[in-house]
Amino acid sequence: MKKSFHRRGDLILQEKPFACVLQPQYRQQRCDRCFKQGKVLKCSNCLYVRYCNRSCQTEAWPDHKDECVKLKALPAGLVVPAAALMMARIIRRLQKGGDFQKGYYTPKYYRRFNDLMPHEENIRKDAKRMEHFESLSVVLLRLLDEPAILAGGELLRIYGKMCINSFNIVDSETITIGTAMYLGASILDHSCRPNAVPTFVGDTLQIRLLEDYNGSEVDFGKIFISYIDLLNPADARQSELADRYYFRCECERCRDEAERKLMNAAACPNADCDEPLDLDDGQLAACPACKAEIKDSRREQFVEISSFTKEQLAKMKDVAYLDVCQLCLKRQKGILHQYNVYYLKTLDHAFECAIDMEKWTEAIGYGLRLVDGFRKFHGPYHPLFGLLLLKIGKMQLYLCQFAEAMKSLHAAEKIVRVTHGDQHDLYRQQLVPLLCDAAREFELSEEARKGSESGVEIREILQ
Repeated sequence: MKKSFHRRGDLILQEKPFACVLQPQYRQQRCDRCFKQGKVLKCSNCLYVRYCNRSCQTEAWPDHKDECVKLKALPAGLVVPAAALMMARIIRRLQKGGDFQKGYYTPKYYRRFNDLMPHEENIRKDAKRMEHFESLSVVLLRLLDEPAILAGGELLRIYGKMCINSFNIVDSETITIGTAMYLGASILDHSCRPNAVPTFVGDTLQIRLLEDYNGSEVDFGKIFISYIDLLNPADARQSELADRYYFRCECERCRDEAERKLMNAAACPNADCDEPLDLDDGQLAACPACKAEIKDSRREQFVEISSFTKEQLAKMKDVAYLDVCQLCLKRQKGILHQYNVYYLKTLDHAFECAIDMEKWTEAIGYGLRLVDGFRKFHGPYHPLFGLLLLKIGKMQLYLCQFAEAMKSLHAAEKIVRVTHGDQHDLYRQQLVPLLCDAAREFELSEEARKGSESGVEIREILQ
């Protein structure tokens, strides 16, 4: 009997990729077939791709066979760009009848490669994408035998479909380890307030609901995921979507003027007031809540510190530094509101830097200050929010803060069970053991405390 509704956390779509590629920097750590991390052995012929066992190598061979010869002929030490290898794999799949392959998103409905939008006109007007495409075309000449598919605009259309419809495959730490195309999942549209979330088991995509859904069959026209980082103001999100996907988002959240103001908010000059202030409003002379005066010098200070923060965050896009984060946070104190996203992004960088430097107490402090902002802008159920709480709980457990660890890990468990499911490695192999350890240590500490209190009472009686 079909369910008449679906609950939050239900798996509504699971799909293997039409084509996928491992990021080059992980070639020596992960299997090219299943993306599993561990000891991997080189293909004995091309010496380029690696597999975790013979089973994965055997499964990959039908697709790898033609590619293997080409990779072997490349100069030793040459690293093939992931996008070039991905395009070559897509083209080989198409040459072998892949254009007839069906990606089902319901038992009845499916998509084929030809159903994907190529955005050819948008690509041709995009100077950066065209430059990238031309550089990939040169590499593809060394990776493919069949020149016919390179003729005319067909290669550009394939490139456009790859750019627009690819997913970043992330591991349990939400680190991007690969790229893949999923035909069925390409039906999913974007919203800045999504009601579903993608996660991965190896290269397998899973889509789970973030909200309850009424109906025996899911209407995928009403299911939305987020294509981008949600910890950005509406104008930044819209700019990124226009640049990467060639559309302007007009979702409910992008039209939410109150949130736009909150994401760019200043703190009230009155330290006892937590009212967010919109200093873009030149007419705002005092805090609406406490009536504290807003001086021009305060407005200028806010603009200067906001600009400084954005400049430093841009510099730390690839590598963040704890001392720079600390400087930004010091200057932001009392100026940027606790929900200002640039304050939250600085905190996030500081959190990860402190973890890398094994400064656990500092990291916990930064993480706890992040919790409310993550919950507000990512939503109550989001992989990044769950992972934040898991990391906080793990460090609290390490520092013997057992009651606090229990609280953080239980909160993480509620989120991860929804976003990843209770069979995912993040849940079973990381979160559950930590919860068990925290519960055991908490019980032992409580028994020790009660024993100590009993000993005090006995001593008082004897005295």
